[in-house]
Amino acid sequence: MNGKHIQKLGFEKRAIKLALDAANLREDAGAGRNDILEELQAVQNNPTGYLSGGVYAELAAELHEQQQATVSRQSAALRSIPLPYRVWGQDLIEPSAHDQMDVAMRLPVSRAGALMPDAHVGYGLPIGGVLATENAVIPYGVGVDIGCSMMLSVLPIAPGALSTDEARSLLMKHTRFGAGVGFEKRDRQDHEVLHESTWKDQPLLRHLYPKAAEQIGTSGSGNHFVEFGTLKLREADLDMEPGEYLAVLSHSGSRGFGAQVAGHFTALAQKLHPNLDRAAQKLAWLPMDTHEGEAYWQAMNLAGRYALANHDLIHRRLAHALNVRPTAQVSNSHNLAWKQIHKGRELIVHRKGATPAERGRLGLIPGSMADPGFVVRGRGEEGALNSASHGAGRQLGRKAAAKSLAKKDVQGYLQQRGITLIGGGIDEAPQAYKRIEEVIARQSDLVDIVAEFQPRVVRMDTGSEDI
Repeated sequence: MNGKHIQKLGFEKRAIKLALDAANLREDAGAGRNDILEELQAVQNNPTGYLSGGVYAELAAELHEQQQATVSRQSAALRSIPLPYRVWGQDLIEPSAHDQMDVAMRLPVSRAGALMPDAHVGYGLPIGGVLATENAVIPYGVGVDIGCSMMLSVLPIAPGALSTDEARSLLMKHTRFGAGVGFEKRDRQDHEVLHESTWKDQPLLRHLYPKAAEQIGTSGSGNHFVEFGTLKLREADLDMEPGEYLAVLSHSGSRGFGAQVAGHFTALAQKLHPNLDRAAQKLAWLPMDTHEGEAYWQAMNLAGRYALANHDLIHRRLAHALNVRPTAQVSNSHNLAWKQIHKGRELIVHRKGATPAERGRLGLIPGSMADPGFVVRGRGEEGALNSASHGAGRQLGRKAAAKSLAKKDVQGYLQQRGITLIGGGIDEAPQAYKRIEEVIARQSDLVDIVAEFQPRVVRMDTGSEDI
């Protein structure tokens, strides 16, 4: 028995050596050449039948991997034209965001999608994009800041009872912002999310746990914020009477933990689809029925819970400092994927900068550092995959905002609206965002407005150029 006999069967590369090694063992055991060749052909035709053990197990594993790679390459071909999808706020959305959504809707695993009125260009899926896939999860369809989310706490204090100076002092003492930043060890608080056994289930999660524990209860940079303001409740709701209330609103995510999870699993997905069209490389996916897909799903959901834990501690600190308990709280994630039944099929719905808006579900859609945000209740619009916008959405990129906006104009805008800003940069100026009132108006069939929040004292990370 030699390599030429095996090569004639169609074995390639490393499989030839493994087949020859197995054949030699069978010859040593007294098997004839024809019997061995028939056995090798049987392994080639059905490698999964030989994976459990025996002389052909290693060869079967190699053949199985080769077959899976072939299937992956074949399945990575994009559709020639994108599947149709609904758009809300067409007049507010730049063409390049449409281009990104079109690529996403050409993926072979895509089944449905929608574009929200705050949509703008992102990495892979546009911000404000909603994408439903079958048996596949796309790390960049969720985003780098996994679990990025909102939380509002209504406090039993009259809005005017908290002075600007006191609000500023509370935010300075009880919040932290910026890449790599955490509370000093003596001031760090515990949270039940840090005691989940999930952290021990993957080497990556075990590795990231110490940093996650250091940064618990803090916020990142960019558009993350914590702010005191006034909530105007239009009608009796949230178990409260109509009126004006002091409230805390925060926007934060999963910090460096989520970013490293996103990077790790995106690299795995891209390795799995090496021939994916260049335009779609940031949309490489992981099949849900693979070890990699299951591992990402577990890590993603942990990052989502961790992000909400950050909000929980932020609000807990501020309420404790004021010696009160919130009378109502609302929260939602807007960078996550969910299992959802759509037209009778279970799909994976990615919301990258989109708010879940199932019928009756409460959510939060903020404006900018100086413009109002809204508590909303979903209307369950199937065409939007039960989604709404996650905010106002950018109309100027960070570099464009820093280059084109004058500091005096931004300061004047804040002063007119009575906003006290701690930190913040020109790249996060209100003028860099679409008008939230226009964005809300374009989605009246997606959500109903429950209450309006007007910020008053805002804390953010320091930007590239301070305001």
